[in-house]
Amino acid sequence: MQTTDKNLSRRNFIRLGSMTGAALTIGYAMPGLANEAAEILTAQKAAEEGIELTAWISIDKTGKVTILNHRSEMGQGSFQAVPQMIAEELEVSLDEVNIAFAPGHPSKFGSQITGGSSTVRGSYKSLLQTGATAREMLIEAAAKKWNVSKNDCYAENGFVIHRPTGKKFGFGELVEDASKLTPPKEVKLKKREDYKIIGKPLARQDNPDKINGKAEFGLDVKLPGMLYAVIERSPRFKGKVKSFDDSATMKVPGVKKVLKTTAPVFAFEREGVAVIADSLWAALEGRKALKVEWDDSRFAGLDTEQLYSRMKEDLKKHALSQRSGGNADGVFERTENKVEAIYETPYEAHACMEPLTCTAYVQADKVEVWGPIQGPDWVQRDICGRLKLNPENVKVNMTFLGGGFGRKAFTDYTYEPVLLSKEMNAPVQVVWTREDDMTQGPYRPGAVYECKGSIDGERINSFQAKMAAQNMDHQWSPNPDKTAFNTSTTEGFLETYFEGIPNYSFGDVPTESPIPVMWWRSVYSSTNAFAYESFMDELAVKAGKDPLEFRMNHFSNERYRWLAEKLRDVSGWASKKKYEGYGVAITECFKSIVGEVVKVSKKADGKIKIDKVWAVMDCGWYVNPDIIRAQVEGSIIMAYGAAAVHEIHFADGKAVETNFHQYKMPRINEIPEIEVHIMENDEKPGGVGEPGLPPFAPALCNAIFDLTGKRIRKLPFNINEV
Repeated sequence: MQTTDKNLSRRNFIRLGSMTGAALTIGYAMPGLANEAAEILTAQKAAEEGIELTAWISIDKTGKVTILNHRSEMGQGSFQAVPQMIAEELEVSLDEVNIAFAPGHPSKFGSQITGGSSTVRGSYKSLLQTGATAREMLIEAAAKKWNVSKNDCYAENGFVIHRPTGKKFGFGELVEDASKLTPPKEVKLKKREDYKIIGKPLARQDNPDKINGKAEFGLDVKLPGMLYAVIERSPRFKGKVKSFDDSATMKVPGVKKVLKTTAPVFAFEREGVAVIADSLWAALEGRKALKVEWDDSRFAGLDTEQLYSRMKEDLKKHALSQRSGGNADGVFERTENKVEAIYETPYEAHACMEPLTCTAYVQADKVEVWGPIQGPDWVQRDICGRLKLNPENVKVNMTFLGGGFGRKAFTDYTYEPVLLSKEMNAPVQVVWTREDDMTQGPYRPGAVYECKGSIDGERINSFQAKMAAQNMDHQWSPNPDKTAFNTSTTEGFLETYFEGIPNYSFGDVPTESPIPVMWWRSVYSSTNAFAYESFMDELAVKAGKDPLEFRMNHFSNERYRWLAEKLRDVSGWASKKKYEGYGVAITECFKSIVGEVVKVSKKADGKIKIDKVWAVMDCGWYVNPDIIRAQVEGSIIMAYGAAAVHEIHFADGKAVETNFHQYKMPRINEIPEIEVHIMENDEKPGGVGEPGLPPFAPALCNAIFDLTGKRIRKLPFNINEV
């Protein structure tokens, strides 16, 4: 697969298609009502009816296939998975497929947000059906040319073949005739056992361009007459610009202008002072010379200790209940065999290897944006709303992303260059330094959990979890509904437990804090799972049962049991040796179930060593096992960092960590062997990019307890000091 122009316009794409009579172009028409089924149309028919298409496929006269992908690529593999699905049903080699990013436009493309591990699970059926529809239209065109029954024809490797005679046409020879046909209403999709491409560990086709430098990331965007900007922002959250002195800045060669600017951060406006220059170096040097006086009077200078004291006090309050069953309080009070524990998880930065950047060009009533963007439709909607523009006049182009993890789905960094471009009447690229990226947030919220549970014989008869943490949803309004519970307090907890445990309650107390927080890989599952699966281990110990067997005793669904049995077998759980510690955790998020076992031992100096991690993922129907393994491995490494290497601290209202000399990353020599297994079944597809993260931290801490008898309830911890 060779990548083409990543900013392919709708007009140019349609020009590739059947309107020229030189290609077959089909796609989905988004339904007008939510309960209507999407319809596959040719580009010709769509143009005649004034309908926009999404998930386009175009096949030209050479047989080259071009796919317009409506989701971003930030390392999770959509640039491989999307064409792999379409090529399977279309019956072409991936070598004959080009893929281009679609611009942001929700009315044309539906949801374009790349988050919640949703690219495959949210669009696999439409992608498969689009590929199959194009295949059937090509077969029908060939049958008409030969004047034979289409039932005697089949497609293979870019050709339509007449089975009785062996005659064949290349797809390129058929596209003009096929473009005049009406797409069939229904097509038959392949059975999994007949797949030639799906389910195979094919090498990622975007890797060569990323290695040789051809792939376009945010900083690679270059436009004629483009200016560069960096922004000095308050080191304290919600600080306002009181005054600034730019006299020294304006003496720096290349600096064009210095001005106050704002950007939306949830319901508030973050103020800053922008230095705009004809080169990035000049802008950076100009900012060094800038003097800004900040008004921080609106913000109490909280520090980390105060934040966690506030959360612990909040645990004493009545929780907002998200989900409950039975009578957890009453049963807990009546049962003698019970456990209580408090768990803490830290604030974390997203720390993408590519810091934020975005380029915008405003011309009269038209805006065009380029950048590493997770939600192009959200960005388009945000700009339209703030500038009162028609969506047709706002184009948002995606580049590749050097990591996203939720941060690049936000709209603060994409709106800044729009305002500056409007002011300068020129394209402007705003660049964030690593320090900007690290100190401004938003962050993964820290959290404190109170867990209570009781045992009746060998089974749990009550399980209670109360979370004190900032509620991300409360930030979108200056006056949020504080009675609204956090809808994510059960994230990470196995759905089958709600059937296997008779009495349970999950709720939260929203902690007040001015620190901006937002989605971080696997969202609240990354913190919830540490508490819930660590506590599940504590309950197993209280019951005197093997932790894995104890969990399985509460499964009411065979799918979970099969995964646990697979995990037990591949990890050698049943044959643990005397001086080895084994820990397990099984979690569920974004419709996938992941179990992990961590094995630890002691080195000669008595320090803990992580020997190996086994992971078993059940994501249902899947596309590429190599992508799954890579995502699980990356999730485990990221989880290890958040468990035992880094955290964001606050002092006097400022983030303490400013770069990787303080916010350290896990090193390759610290990473144990990771073995990933994938369950085979016919379940609907679940997420892949995020569900591998939540189980690691509890599995690691449970393994350390198994080896040492020390229970870790607060993250991060120093593994060399256990």
